[in-house]
Amino acid sequence: MPLLDLAPATLDDYIAAGGLAALEKALASSPDDVIAEITKSGLRGRGGGGFPTGEKWRTVRTTGSGTRYAVCNAAEGEPATYKDRLLLLRNPYQVLEGLVIGAWAVGAKAAVIGLKETFVDEAARVGGAIEEMQEVQGLAGVSLEMALGPDHYLLGEETGLLEVIENRPPLPHVARPFMLGLFGNASEENPTLVNNVETLANVPPIVANGGEWFRSTGSDTSPGTMLLTICGDVRREGVFELPMGTPLRHLVEELAGGTEDGRTLKAIVPGASNTVILPEQLDTPLDFDSMKAAGTGLGSGGFAVFDDSACIVKVARLYSRFLWVESCGQCPPCKFGCGEVTSHLERVEAGVADRGDLPIMMARAQTVTDGQKCALPTGESLLMQSLLQTFGQEFADHLGRTCPLPRELVLPKIVSFDEGAGRFTYDDRYRLKQPDWTYAES
Repeated sequence: MPLLDLAPATLDDYIAAGGLAALEKALASSPDDVIAEITKSGLRGRGGGGFPTGEKWRTVRTTGSGTRYAVCNAAEGEPATYKDRLLLLRNPYQVLEGLVIGAWAVGAKAAVIGLKETFVDEAARVGGAIEEMQEVQGLAGVSLEMALGPDHYLLGEETGLLEVIENRPPLPHVARPFMLGLFGNASEENPTLVNNVETLANVPPIVANGGEWFRSTGSDTSPGTMLLTICGDVRREGVFELPMGTPLRHLVEELAGGTEDGRTLKAIVPGASNTVILPEQLDTPLDFDSMKAAGTGLGSGGFAVFDDSACIVKVARLYSRFLWVESCGQCPPCKFGCGEVTSHLERVEAGVADRGDLPIMMARAQTVTDGQKCALPTGESLLMQSLLQTFGQEFADHLGRTCPLPRELVLPKIVSFDEGAGRFTYDDRYRLKQPDWTYAES
């Protein structure tokens, strides 16, 4: 059953539709058998990295001797993504069932789902579901809790999320969760499982139906389906579930309806962490390996579409500013490099830059990753270099002149979705966010 088809109002509704059968089957089996089935399925993380889920579970179960924990990362923060929030609003029970199964399989006694405090409706839905699942938690010997954190991009970075659960700011660190997890220290490492919302939503049907069932859809190296968000200059925005390996063209032209009449596709930005996608790449299969082979990435499945009325300089400035503002500042090349790229882009956009600005931007984009503790500067490096290289003439045409494409653009930071209209609402207030994570008054 597609992930978005089931929308139970209560736990009883979920059970009536077959919910919790997977947990019952898991508890009648063994943790090793459950991990083996997840491994057999080929499920890969849907949060951006595409790491094999079964391998991650086995590593957490077998590494170290400290207390184990499990965490669901629901702090969705990539521009042009909305799939996790939609899943939580539709069916939090399946996500929580997957989290409980994962926690039980790795030997964790406590599980936490972390959301942004701005996800008010989602938090209410999840909190209610956790209350309803008290008896379920007892059966599995796993406690469920919810943690709310600030609306910062780095809350979605797994170590940043763990920091917030421990009541600290979301400042990433180098040690991965399987090495130094929740409440870990030099004497107790506490291996911690961290999976994305969509990843965990796939767990119950895999356990219930078997790994081979999951492999019957998708590609050999990327089995199953994936929820894909598409927004921007298309006729219909939305979240669509497709078998992995479906050509990007089907998502853009068929499901989203393509660009408006009289407009042509110019570029697609797949989140803030990958290189730009061009119209000639529309036939690329939507799976992890094919997207990588095409020189970009699938990431968390969010695509912002820009037609020929959009200025690429403005697009670059929006994304670079986003990463500069959201950088935590622990790694100076990241904070200062993103800031300098943004500053030069502002000069280019204003028509006051000269030819010296462009090579400086390229140089900063190449060194912004020095000493990085997380993947944020990697996104700046990849996306900015790809935009500068691919649209070099458009950048050059801006030097010493005002923008020939005056249309205003906003960062596709989604806050809500009108399914009937097929349109997202974006965070207009985000333009006021500053590099110290505060907001200007106007």
